[in-house]
Amino acid sequence: MIAPGFAGLEEQLWLWLFAMIRPGAAFFAAPVTGAKMVPVQLRLIISLAVGIAAVGGSAITLPQDGLISISGFALIAGEIVIGLAIGFTIQIGYAGAFVAGETISNAMGLGFASMSDPQTGQSTPVIGQFLSIIATLIFLAIDGHLILASVIVRSYENLPPGGGILSADAALRLARFGGTLFVAGLAIAFPVGSALLLVQIIMGLLARSAPSMNLFAVGLPATLTLGLVMLAMAAPMMIDGIGRTLVQSLEFSDTLASDAQNSR
Repeated sequence: MIAPGFAGLEEQLWLWLFAMIRPGAAFFAAPVTGAKMVPVQLRLIISLAVGIAAVGGSAITLPQDGLISISGFALIAGEIVIGLAIGFTIQIGYAGAFVAGETISNAMGLGFASMSDPQTGQSTPVIGQFLSIIATLIFLAIDGHLILASVIVRSYENLPPGGGILSADAALRLARFGGTLFVAGLAIAFPVGSALLLVQIIMGLLARSAPSMNLFAVGLPATLTLGLVMLAMAAPMMIDGIGRTLVQSLEFSDTLASDAQNSR
């Protein structure tokens, strides 16, 4: 609640500034909102809006010495860790599409074909970029950005500011959940990757039976053609796999704070 007049205005501004830390860290680590193409000013405005809604329902007391103190820095560090954990959990599910795309690109012989990824600004294979666009559309279609905001607000109930950071058990569960990234990526790429693996085996048998044949001139068009056909055929299954991975990451981020609270 805003104090009447100018009484306590400075304290209210410091409280709002503190309220931006956890949502800002989560949005920085999360997909879509953490992309480099998203303006920093917009990210700050969204963090302020979510932070004010979160601290409005919880009693937060700033340190007596203010945020610019040892206790204040410890409080800020705890908020950053919690926010990064929430956003990074969702990023794990989103990155499964990149792993699947890189696997398929290498199997199709398109590992050399890359383009700039607007999410990270790095160069990624074209198939990985294609699947990342699909993952972005699915994330927005299932209201992942709204679910992320609600997860941040609910995290203040289980892990209030100053109530501690993530426990060792919660951090270990988060690290183990990161291993699902590779499993999810390989599962998404399995329909296309298995077919391309059969083509590679056939090309290897042909190379043994006809050593004079130019496999680069025959194998690359064959893998490209089969890869594009399998991508079109397996698109529904791959979309379902990406959607399940994103939903799983959103659910895990929702339970991360409560599990951390219960384990302390």
